[in-house]
Formats: sequence, structure tokens, C-alpha cells
Amino acid sequence: MTKAFARTLRRKKIMSSDGKVIGQLKNIIIDVTSGQVINMIVKPDTGFDTSSYKLDNDCMLIPFEAVKDIKDYIVVDRYMLR
Repeated sequence: MTKAFARTLRRKKIMSSDGKVIGQLKNIIIDVTSGQVINMIVKPDTGFDTSSYKLDNDCMLIPFEAVKDIKDYIVVDRYMLR
């Protein structure tokens, strides 16, 4: 995967690998000792069913290992989301 600065990720839309828009990136959770990104905190789009996803208040936690590509959207593997 290519490198990306955190400021370029701010407010990017998250899309699943099957083309569904999930929501918008709000923040990231990192491991401060290793510097690895652990999770993305995503504000889901209205109408997106979040019932089977890991939630923190009104936001979804998406494991960063699900990220497949970062361009105009952050594309995630839909099978790794839950």
C-alpha cells in the first residue's frame, strides 16, 4: 500500500469493495508504541445499516487491516469489516 499523510485522509469517504458508500472518516486510532493504525472511526452515512458492526457511540470502528486502497475514497474489504 502506498503511504499517505493523515491530513490527506481527513474527511475522506469510506467505500466497500462492492461499491457501497459506508461513511466518512472522522479519526484514527493508533498504537503509540509501534505507530501502526489500528482502527478508523467512521461516521456512517444515513441509511447505512450499522446493526452488525462494531460501534463506538454513533460511529463505526473499522479495522485498518480492511483497507485495500486509498485514492479518492478509502476502499475497504467488506468481508473484513465486522
